[in-house]
Amino acid sequence: MAADEENTGSLKQQLAKLFEASLRATVPEELDVEPLIAACNPRFGDYQCNNAMSLWTKIKGKGTEFTGPQPIGRAIMKNLPASEMIESCTIAGPGFVNVVLSKQWIAKSIQKMLIDGIQTWAPKLPVKRAVVDFSSPNIAKEMHVGHLRSTIIGDTLARMLEFSNVEVLRRNHVGDWGTQFGMLIEYLFERFPDWEVISDQAIGDLEAFYKASKQRFDTDPGFKERAQQAVVSLQGGEEKYRKAWAQICEISRRGYERVYQRLGVQLEEKGESFYNPYIPEALEALSNAGLIEESEGARVIFIEGKNIPLIVVKKDGGYNYASTDLTALRYRLNKEKAEWMIYVTDVGQREHFEMFFTAAKRAGWLPADDNMYPKVSHVGFGLVLGEDGKRFRTRSTEVVKLVDLLDEAKSRCKAALIERGKADEWTGEELEKTAEAVGYGAVKYADLKNNRLTNYTFNFDQMLNDKGNTAVYLLYAHARICSIIRKSGKDIEELKKTGKIELAHPDERALGLHLLQFAEIVEEACTNLLPNVLCEYLYNLSEYFTKFYSNCQVVGSAEETSRLLLCEATAVVMRKCFNLLGLVPVYRI
Repeated sequence: MAADEENTGSLKQQLAKLFEASLRATVPEELDVEPLIAACNPRFGDYQCNNAMSLWTKIKGKGTEFTGPQPIGRAIMKNLPASEMIESCTIAGPGFVNVVLSKQWIAKSIQKMLIDGIQTWAPKLPVKRAVVDFSSPNIAKEMHVGHLRSTIIGDTLARMLEFSNVEVLRRNHVGDWGTQFGMLIEYLFERFPDWEVISDQAIGDLEAFYKASKQRFDTDPGFKERAQQAVVSLQGGEEKYRKAWAQICEISRRGYERVYQRLGVQLEEKGESFYNPYIPEALEALSNAGLIEESEGARVIFIEGKNIPLIVVKKDGGYNYASTDLTALRYRLNKEKAEWMIYVTDVGQREHFEMFFTAAKRAGWLPADDNMYPKVSHVGFGLVLGEDGKRFRTRSTEVVKLVDLLDEAKSRCKAALIERGKADEWTGEELEKTAEAVGYGAVKYADLKNNRLTNYTFNFDQMLNDKGNTAVYLLYAHARICSIIRKSGKDIEELKKTGKIELAHPDERALGLHLLQFAEIVEEACTNLLPNVLCEYLYNLSEYFTKFYSNCQVVGSAEETSRLLLCEATAVVMRKCFNLLGLVPVYRI
């Protein structure tokens, strides 16, 4: 068991452990030196330890026996504990230690994963419980393309953290409280005197309902007054108003569920209304910490370096985003005991988050050092653009409804499959399921493969292309690997127990090494909150596989067993990548 424990963590973490032991032996007096391990130029090796230069700078005035960085590098290499992982080491330049991994060890590690499962390749993160706050639409408004990005990115971050054994609280912080409810409730009473028994269909499109009530609010002073009074009645807990509010929220919720069901996204709703009762005590805590000041009739927190203060109580005594967000953060820290709070919204809200994070640090709720836990992160993302380079809208300048967009992706995929004669080969259910997997997957992947901070152009033709870095290409690549295994006629489960992987050909070794780097890629994507890092890995994996398959005959070769196991390992890692990105794999094309 002890030997197995030594071999946990990503490839990079395992190498770091070896170099840590060497650094302790090389410079025993420098206890705070962390091993610096990075992948290196394939001409020199697989990985590199880069500590020599910085160590030399640290110790050169301290009467050390070393005369420069290269002798330090040589000592680090000499003091490395013996390990089956490493085939050879060399020194380059000013003390870089280049490492070539043993291909027997790479093969053995892949084989072990095939038997014990991909979960054994989960990275180890320094956090046990995280909140991912994402999607968060507003009640009575349609979900649009902006919510698509938050929902897809948030879901993938949650999936990667869950895979890394972090308990994730997936939170849908919906906008279900505030002054707009006065006008919605009043309009509901006016349009439908029997509002308690009417159906969703009678109210119809909530977005249109919202616009009509807003128009009344803006043009009819009597209605406006009643709407403002309705807010007071709602916030005072009057039953008739609470019931009407709950009904409007429920209709909205059913609309969102249609989107979440298509995207396969799980969320737990804790909206603004949930935190409302906790606001007074949160503000009291901030006030006791000396943070809240009076300014022009409002209560505010001044933030250094910002021209405008963070308003926590408006002039009319009402609360706002800042009061709710600070309260939610306090609840997540104290009641839910989360160590990492991750907020997924568009980059336009960056300043709001910077300000309320700073306020929480000043209040002593969070450590001043951003690298310490508990910590907060704002995951910003850019706009979705149309092909004209402007914000993505329909012809009528309306924002595009998300359900329509997803349905169109599915129907285009279905049409393409029918055109390829699949309607005759497959059952109706198989056709539907494949069209959904590929259509919804294409929309998700087109978003996730970009660095989230950039704007991206929404283009069906590009995302549904079966060539290049698209979900369609990758899902089909996986199906082709499954078909190779099927055509061999061999029982792959049996081969896992009896067969052995050999990485004799350079393309076999290159594929094997890339497979083994999966854990550190997931770790990097989680640490930096960047799903595109995983997309790039997945696309490169399919490229490594193509090269291997072009140059190494699988079925009918002397190495068939080993190569089929390598095919299976590739398919397993691809499926886990799909799972983390929220894509459903396809097994036949």
